[in-house]
Amino acid sequence: MIFELLSETGSLLISETYFSIGGGFISKPAGMNQLVAPLEMKEVNTLYGFNSAQSMLEMSADSGLSIAQMKRLNETVFISEKKLNHGLDLIWQSMKQCIERGLNTEGILPGGLNIPRRAKELHRQLQEQPGNADVNDWLCAYAMAVNEENAAGHMVVTAPTNGAAGVIPAVLYYFTTHLGGTVQQVREFLLTASAIGGLIKHLSSISGAEVGCQGEVGSAASMAASGLCAVLGGTSQQIEHAAEIALEHHLGMTCDPVQGLVQVPCIERNGFGAIKAYTAASLAKRGTGKHFMSLDQCIAAMKQTGEEMSIKFKETSLGGLAVTITEC
Repeated sequence: MIFELLSETGSLLISETYFSIGGGFISKPAGMNQLVAPLEMKEVNTLYGFNSAQSMLEMSADSGLSIAQMKRLNETVFISEKKLNHGLDLIWQSMKQCIERGLNTEGILPGGLNIPRRAKELHRQLQEQPGNADVNDWLCAYAMAVNEENAAGHMVVTAPTNGAAGVIPAVLYYFTTHLGGTVQQVREFLLTASAIGGLIKHLSSISGAEVGCQGEVGSAASMAASGLCAVLGGTSQQIEHAAEIALEHHLGMTCDPVQGLVQVPCIERNGFGAIKAYTAASLAKRGTGKHFMSLDQCIAAMKQTGEEMSIKFKETSLGGLAVTITEC
């Protein structure tokens, strides 16, 4: 975003440029080349201050608490149980409203690409022929509804970012709508997902400008997979495994939005992220929790991949689909 102050005659008096690099962080041009993931976070004292997936699992085993229960106790150090539940419920209601608005809106998205909204028509087809629909169809409809709302400049929940805002709501909406999820389970889902998202942000990044789309949709899929595995009755080990599977299969994913708009390939990509999250949770739930690659190792691989990734593929629209679409 560029701010310019002009004189009465129209001459430029001062100009400042700011970059939103994801996760609520803002940087000026001079600092862009000095950014190193993970960004430094303020240390706070909590009851279960895990700073890695390994320490999270150890604390869970020692305390006998689930990941969501530990996260809840950490949060209530700063706010009351009532405020925490209210906040979680507000997040879920906002996600739900966003999906339902997207499923009931049609038209052309702004920005110049002339991309039509598809979620409403897709959802209509699924409702008319539910026997021909599977989980993948529903997840795509829900995720695309959110990201079409984002592309239109409407309200979404950054989960963990705007560009990846459709993954977690889609999985959670499917769970509540098709599998009968309760309010308590929604809270458990969100607390678990936030614990995993916090680890990724702490140990690597959730910013496409830092590590590519693996840090956005990849992180969202990892968070959604962990949350779903938790509410399906998964153990802490299975939850960690679900998060690792979902993130692992997004490693190396570039961020190459056409014309810098969060539309192509972002809208469909959220649908595929939701599908991977669902698959990861299902696969992990059928296992014992023991697996070869740990979540910590996977996050470290994402960080290294992001550091070595060309700047062309990190939200700059200088490579990949963003370039090939203009050359064709």
